[in-house]
Formats: sequence, structure tokens, C-alpha cells
Amino acid sequence: APISAARESLETPNDSPPGAWATMVALGWTSLLLPPSFGGLGAGPIDAICIAEELGRFLNGSPMLATGLIAPWAARILEIEELLGLLAAGDTIVGIALEESGHGDPVDRIKTYATGRGDTFRLTGTKLLVIDGHRCDTLLVAARTRDGVQSFVVQPDDAHIAFTPTLDLTRKCATVVFDGTPARTVGPRGDHTGCWRNINDFAALLLAAELVGVAEAANALALEYAQHREVFDKLLSKFQVTRHKAVDLLRGVELAKVGVYAAAHTMRSHALMPGAPAEANTTTSAVAMAKSYAAEAANHSGAECIQIHGGMGYTWECDAHLFLRRAKVNDIMFGAQSWQRARIADEFFAGL
Repeated sequence: APISAARESLETPNDSPPGAWATMVALGWTSLLLPPSFGGLGAGPIDAICIAEELGRFLNGSPMLATGLIAPWAARILEIEELLGLLAAGDTIVGIALEESGHGDPVDRIKTYATGRGDTFRLTGTKLLVIDGHRCDTLLVAARTRDGVQSFVVQPDDAHIAFTPTLDLTRKCATVVFDGTPARTVGPRGDHTGCWRNINDFAALLLAAELVGVAEAANALALEYAQHREVFDKLLSKFQVTRHKAVDLLRGVELAKVGVYAAAHTMRSHALMPGAPAEANTTTSAVAMAKSYAAEAANHSGAECIQIHGGMGYTWECDAHLFLRRAKVNDIMFGAQSWQRARIADEFFAGL
């Protein structure tokens, strides 16, 4: 799935080439986070970010992120065995419906509400940036009830789903509207707020890993160009300003990578504790630092990649803009950089 495959997806507005996804399933990547009892490898965050980093490096838009990594983690946190079984087969696509309009904490800003009793409810509200939502077989939804945040499974045919283009043309997202939509409750008893904070942090960690891959790829593209482009009979890479840029880009990439792997290690030690609030451990701060710094590094690398290419960097044919697009959208999903930094600051000042 090279960059050329990502470019193919630009010609398919609401879909992506199927070949890479079929290969990922055949290789068993989708079973990485599934428990051994379901035929999975029972692996954890450190293993998952290795895949996520490569998804970002090659701007892959397959269902691997949402269905192959986030959905298995969510199904384990929420103890949804039926969903684990579907994911183990590798023939289903799951849309994670968490994001809504507004800013700040993605879980706190949930406004979609559910009314009903027993296992049968009806949902009302709108979910944004649902990855693969327009082509999913199952929707896993976070919504509010009288007892707090709860988890629901919704059949896509029962909701109003529309493919929604974003700045990142290589990843396909949808807007999902619930208007009295029938839904079935899943997960353990009680408030699921802690579970969804855990799921959101894991998704943010994966996006941070993707951002490391994006930053490295944009950096490599810029430096390759600089070492072949001659300006006034001199290689662009020999100019001091270009060399300073190269060092700054390398620093950003390396520090982002350290932050992401440190957060994955921290999350592994606290992983898969159903219902445990994220604030109860150090995962929150580690993920917030990783996501915010990786987003900064990737945005900087994408912008500088365009700058180093000069006028060519602004053309459609140059891949530089594709990396910047992925960086911008990843930055805002599952907790924007500004909110991630705010919660680090809140925890720091609370401890003084």
C-alpha cells in the first residue's frame, strides 16, 4: 500500500482501494488486540502503535485504524463478546461513533441521548468524523442516559449516514444522525464514562503514532528533494537555512516518537481495566503529551516539506499536501492538541 495507493483513493470520494484491507485481514493484523480465546494474539498498545505508525507513513485509508485497532480495544474494555467474535472473523467493519461538535473533552461533550428501558433504547443526536461510518456493518455509539454515558450498538440501516469529505482526502469519514434510532445497550452495568475515556485515550495514542509516521515521511520527502534540487548551481541541501530546517524536523520527529512509545508503555501497564477512569492512572498525561507533541511535529513537518519544495510544493502532483492534510485532521480527532495541552496543564497546577 504505497503512497500511489493513497492517491488512488483520491479518485474514489467515498471509498478506498480494497486490496490493502484484504491483505491486512489475511495477515492476521485485525486479530492483534483480540484475546486468545477468540483466536487473537492478545497483544497491547506497543504492538498496535507499530502498525498505526505505518498507516500514517503511507497515508493508508483502510478500515485498519477503526476496525482493526480501536474497535477490538473498545470491545474488550466494554466486554462486548459478540463484537469480539465478529472482529475475529475479519469480515465486518465497525464505526466508532464518539465525536460530536464543540471543543474540549470528547467524552464530556457527548450530547447524543438515549431514552428507553431494558436493552432497547432510541437515540437522538449527531455524531461527526465517524471513520468508515458510511461503509460500516455495525456502529458502536456512546450516548447519554439518566445513568450517565452508556454504550449502544446500532445497525447502520437504522441511522441517517452521509459520507462527509474532510481535509484529509485519504481517510473516509461520515456524519451519523440519530432521530429516534433504535439501539441496543451493551457493556457492563453502570456509567461507562471511564470506559470511553480509556477508549478515547487509546484512539488518541494510535493517531499520535500515525502522526509520527506522517512526520517521518514528510521529512524524508523534503530531504530527498533538497539533496537533488540545484539552486544557483548548488544543491538545496547545502544551504544553511535548509540544514537548520532539517535539524529542527529531525528533533521534532525523534521527540514525538519517544513520547508515543512512552505513552504506549504506560497504557500497557494500566490496560484493559473495565470501567477504570483514565484519571486514576498516569495514562492520561502520557497520552496527552504524546498526542499534542506528535501533532505539532507532524504539522510542522508537513508545512516545512511544502516550504522546502518551494512552488512545486503547492501543486497537486507533489505529495507534500497529503501529509499536511492527514496531520491536520489527526490533530483534531479524539481530542485536539489544544485540549491535550490544557489537561496536562490542569494536572500540573493541581499538583502544586
